[in-house]
Amino acid sequence: MKLSYKNWIFLAALATTGLVSCDTDFLDVTPPIEIPTDEVWKDGALAEGFVTGIYQGLQQGGFSEQMLASLSDEAVFTHTGRNINTVNEGSLSPSNLGWVDDTYGWGPMYTRIRAANQAIQELPKSTFTDQTLKDRLKGEAHFLRAYYYQQLVRYYGSVPLVTKVYALNEDYSVTRNTFEECVKFIVADCDSAAALLKGKADQKGRASEVSALALKSRILLYAASDLHDVPTAKAKSALFAAYPNPEFLGYTSGDRKARWTAAQAAAKAALDLKAGYKLNLTAPVTAAQGKINYISMAMAGYSADKTLDASGGDDIIFGRYFTASQTSDGARQTGLNNGPNGYHNWAGNTPIGLLVDDYEMMDGTPFAWTNPTHKANPYANRDPRFYATVMYDGANWKPRPSDAKDPANQIQTGSYDLLDEKGTLFNRKGLDTRSSTIEDWNGSRTGYYMRKFIDPNPALYDNTDRQNIPWPFFRVTEVVFNYIEASIELGQDAVALEWLNKIRFRAGMPALKVSGAALKEAYRHEKRIEMAYEEQRYHDARRWMIAPTTLGRSLQFITVIGKFKPGKSMKEPYHYDPTVYDYTYTPTEDKSHENRTWVDKMYFRPFSRDEINRNAKLVQNPGYDK
Repeated sequence: MKLSYKNWIFLAALATTGLVSCDTDFLDVTPPIEIPTDEVWKDGALAEGFVTGIYQGLQQGGFSEQMLASLSDEAVFTHTGRNINTVNEGSLSPSNLGWVDDTYGWGPMYTRIRAANQAIQELPKSTFTDQTLKDRLKGEAHFLRAYYYQQLVRYYGSVPLVTKVYALNEDYSVTRNTFEECVKFIVADCDSAAALLKGKADQKGRASEVSALALKSRILLYAASDLHDVPTAKAKSALFAAYPNPEFLGYTSGDRKARWTAAQAAAKAALDLKAGYKLNLTAPVTAAQGKINYISMAMAGYSADKTLDASGGDDIIFGRYFTASQTSDGARQTGLNNGPNGYHNWAGNTPIGLLVDDYEMMDGTPFAWTNPTHKANPYANRDPRFYATVMYDGANWKPRPSDAKDPANQIQTGSYDLLDEKGTLFNRKGLDTRSSTIEDWNGSRTGYYMRKFIDPNPALYDNTDRQNIPWPFFRVTEVVFNYIEASIELGQDAVALEWLNKIRFRAGMPALKVSGAALKEAYRHEKRIEMAYEEQRYHDARRWMIAPTTLGRSLQFITVIGKFKPGKSMKEPYHYDPTVYDYTYTPTEDKSHENRTWVDKMYFRPFSRDEINRNAKLVQNPGYDK
């Protein structure tokens, strides 16, 4: 019997998923437009196509035009009218959800969970004979179901756990499971996936044993964190203390040390299977090499820049990969979305001063605007990862397009003295400002631009070409951080410090020599820097419950002014030159673009008004009943 569209497989759509290492030979023939579900499970290629389709819930990874970084203290989204203010100003409500990406939206996640449930239900009964393929596909389905539930849980708290495949016109009312039940379910799915995928050859873009273990490591770490330990959360938030259903937010009782121990063990199991990228160093590399190492990981071997290390992709455990044939895929235009307007880019998710100022000096000491040496030259002798993550005034970049007069190819976010043809002094705004002669409406508001994940290949300077950089859902470095955090919470400082310094050595930074509370703060700082723009900070600030002092702070921008030194001058074209100019750098607070405010309800997203109306059993999250 033919059922609704959800029980059909659309092969044409599956052919465009972009999972570059999938066995897609069966797609080379001309298929019928639709294949009845009963036929899918009789043919291995069709079954693989069905499971491949479930990966579509990954969308573009974190490479949406609006990035999660702009909902954290990493970045701000330059453009208006995108509903980001609704989130950052604390006005989220069941009737006004603000910006919601399809990688965590309620409907998209449950749509993919339903498909995973269908695969898990049908594969054991399938009649094709390749048992190895059956096991792999079932393992992938378990992983994907676990991943999508994990997305729901870390944005919404506990959710209804649905394992059946609903038919038409059923009663869809279902209660929320407890947070503890959700974690147990996700862990069980990860364990099933790891067992089924054990010994299977890794394929880029598809689940593997180690990706299942990495996901298990993440969810167990979150489960042990402050936000999900109800006694701790209640002590830190009056809103949570008054909430009548704390079991939806975390563990109301139990052994928290055991939760940290489980998180540590899960991380170690993943690390035992995958070594990562240059995590075996015993001393810091040079600053220049540290920058190359960091860019090489971001590019993951997908840049034509020969100065980079093609093995940087070894750190990725599970990623979303892209190919040149995907001309319409927005994820391939990350450079266009975020680069400088003086290159005809759109300046989307620009770094804010709160992130920039957190990069240490090369000797490991903090940067401070109160230090006269730092203030006079704030972009000198910083952590090498700063130069691989942020574009700042005077930074070298690619050749400019032909309509920009800048033979030096440097970022210009300030205003500078210049002499015109008659020798008259005037002031010129930089090519990458909102007063530029090139696409001023796309200029950065902050004085900075995103550098990370943008291919340095000079041929990709504007919107005529696309890059193929993968999005890292999980990389070994995250699992290392999970191991470090659990070790710190268990009092194993020496183990934590050893692994933390491995990460610093790869970046060219000196070893830390701290313990106790100082080690915990150093770890949090290190993760903030290393994982910038990787969708970690949004969740870390919440689960650590430090959001009021991080996400709730006003935006920090930078104003750069270049004045001629006595007896010095310059005519067009301008270039950065500290022998000609006295540069002043003034950090400023801005509330006009976003008036960021933290309220505790923002630790979790609300269920929409429509969803509550559809499902009367769904209890709303705290702070959203009014």
